[in-house]
This record gives sequence, C-alpha cells and structure tokens, in this order.
Amino acid sequence: MLATLIPLFDENMQVRAYSLFSQKKNMLEDPLYLGTAVHYDAVMIQGFDIVNSVGINTLAPDSEIFIPVTNISIFGDINSQCKVPHKRIALLMDNYITPESSYVDRIRDLKRDGYKLAIRKIGVADFENYREILKLVDYVFLDHQKIVISKAKIYFSSQFPNVSLIAGNLHEMEIFEALKQEGGYQYYEGAFYRMPYDKGDKTIAPLKINYLQLLNVVNDDNFDLTKAADIIGQDTALVISLLEMVNKMALNSEITSIRHAAAMLGQRELKKWITTAITRQLCSDKPSEITRISLLRAKFAESIAPLFGMKFFAQELFLMGLFSVIDIMLDTTMENALEMINISKNIKSALISHSGPYAKVLDFIDRYDNADWQEVSRVMIMESIKLDDLYAAYINSLEWYRDLF
Repeated sequence: MLATLIPLFDENMQVRAYSLFSQKKNMLEDPLYLGTAVHYDAVMIQGFDIVNSVGINTLAPDSEIFIPVTNISIFGDINSQCKVPHKRIALLMDNYITPESSYVDRIRDLKRDGYKLAIRKIGVADFENYREILKLVDYVFLDHQKIVISKAKIYFSSQFPNVSLIAGNLHEMEIFEALKQEGGYQYYEGAFYRMPYDKGDKTIAPLKINYLQLLNVVNDDNFDLTKAADIIGQDTALVISLLEMVNKMALNSEITSIRHAAAMLGQRELKKWITTAITRQLCSDKPSEITRISLLRAKFAESIAPLFGMKFFAQELFLMGLFSVIDIMLDTTMENALEMINISKNIKSALISHSGPYAKVLDFIDRYDNADWQEVSRVMIMESIKLDDLYAAYINSLEWYRDLF
C-alpha cells in the first residue's frame, strides 16, 4: 500500500487533523486499477488499513483523520473496517457521490453511527443541488481561488450553520495570512506551511546559531565526543533530552556527567540523537508539522535507501531528509541555510539544485508526501521497488517518530 498524511491547520498554525491518502496497488503495474468500472476491493476503504495497523494516536494524537471514501466504498461495511473511535474519523467524499436519495440515506446512517462527514470538489453552482448532503456533513473543503469567502460565510452561516469550512489548496504563506485575517475558515490545507515566509528580517536567532555549530561538530567524520558533550551541557533542553535518552537505554546505570552520558551513547548514536534533538529545537518557533515532516522525511529517506540501491549511504540520506526543510527552520534560502552546516556535496546538490546521486530519492519523497501516486508508481517500476517494501519503510518511519516522542 501507498499512504501519506496531509495536515490540516487552524489559524494558529496548529495541526488539528490529517487527511490520509492511500492507494492499494501500483496503478501502472495493474492497468485495471486506473479504470472506473473495475475496482480492487471496491467496498474496502484503504485508509483504515494503516489507521488500524499503526494506531490513530500515532498518526494524529488528539485529532481527527479524514479518510476518503468512494461512491462504492461508502456502501461497504464501514463499521467492521474501522477499529478506532468513530468520532475520530471524518469520511471524506467528493463529487462522485451525488445528491441522490441512496447516497443521502447512506450518509444519514453513517452520521448516526458516529462518524463525521466531509465533502470536497463541489463548486458554488452545486451547493443548492447538494443541499440534502450539506445538511448532514460536518466539513466542506472550498477552493479559495474559486470562492469569495465573505459570500460563502454568509451563505453557510444562514443555510448550514453547523458546517465548518476548510480552505484547500493553499500554496503560499501569504495566502494563508490573508485568509486568516478575513476569517470564516475552520482549517487550512496545502503546502503553504512548507514555504519560507519572507517577513523582511533575515537575522537568525543566536540560539539557532549555537545549534548549527553543534551540528557542524558532529558532522565531522571523527568528531570529539567530549567537545560535543561540553556544548550540549550549555543548553538545558538538550541536557534533559540526552539524559532521558540514555536512561531509556541503560536503566541500571548511574549517569555521573554529560560526558559520561555521551560516551554511553557512543559516537554514532550520539550523532543521530544530536541531529534529531537539534531539529526539534530549530523548529521550536515553527508549526509542529515542520518538526514532524523533517524527522519523518529523514527516517523515510534512510529506510528506502536500500530500495534505491543506496544502503551504504543511508546515514547521508537521513541528513538530506532532515535538512530538506531547513530553509523554513531558519527563515532563509536553502543556499544560505546549507552554507552554515557542514554536510556533503551530494546532500547540498540534491537540496539546492535537485541534482546529483541523491536527487532522485529527494524527488521521490516529495512526490510521496504529496500523494502523487502516478509518479511514485512510475519510479517504483524504474527502480524495481516492491509495494510491500515501500509500505514497510513508511510504517517503520511512523513508528520511529512515535517512539522518538
């Protein structure tokens, strides 16, 4: 299975929900999968596989998961497929589900079963035709480029006061800021949170400079453990995090100093811990999703390294994934950000110009994050990547992230 999570933000840039997009098979290896007349396990809702196997709290702690349903799967035995509290699931419909009585009755049944309902891809001209469905849904996704939100607010507040509006397809932070000022949307969805927002101030906070210096220490091939430990000792948050990590690994050992804790981890594990811990600190003033995407990309890149024939470069691919959003962490360009860090030429080439041997892995991760399943499927064929191996790598990344926190 292919699966990825798309975050939904509130106006404070806090993640409040995720849309889970998945695909059961490689569509290019199975041409029938592309057709509308023939469906693989048509009444099965693919998203439940990953929710049930990983757990909803791993995917979206204290928030909802939006899971797409088709015009066929909506009539399946959804209750037997869903192993998590119904109130945490929002079944996401689109315009293939029409306002016919059979659909309306089924949506009403699902509402009684405790699920939340959402719909996307309906335009202004369709609102009246979809009246009976809109009475039942909890969320409506609107394309901000095609909707005048001031008019939409008036319409929905008077006709469907219980519906929450979601602004979809946002690609720039400036658009998010403008829509937030105007008000009316409950959630915001799109790649806008991954775009550096130019506020005019290019000064990097001194604390972040210190973290970058520590990164440079541990990115030397044979860095000095005691030097790294001394720098860690200057930051209380890092000290606490280090001691927590070591205590998990050695329950019966008595830690006598920061240097002792660093030595217990060893050079390799200390380097990985420092890299992930500092990433969290660099993102402390950013949306929580930046931390999540940075760490997940790092682990996913490391996990798929063998699938691309790059097993021996897994650690470098980990760093590449981790630093793929460092321009956002530091509010600067990717070029400027990478000048501050001691990393390999191959990582820099991939992140700055999308060239070099690691570029294909970075591009693959970008496509995967955006649920571009057709391109993902094409690369899988070109690289002879098996679907089960890719799915295992993604699940491994989610579980690693869960355990990290």
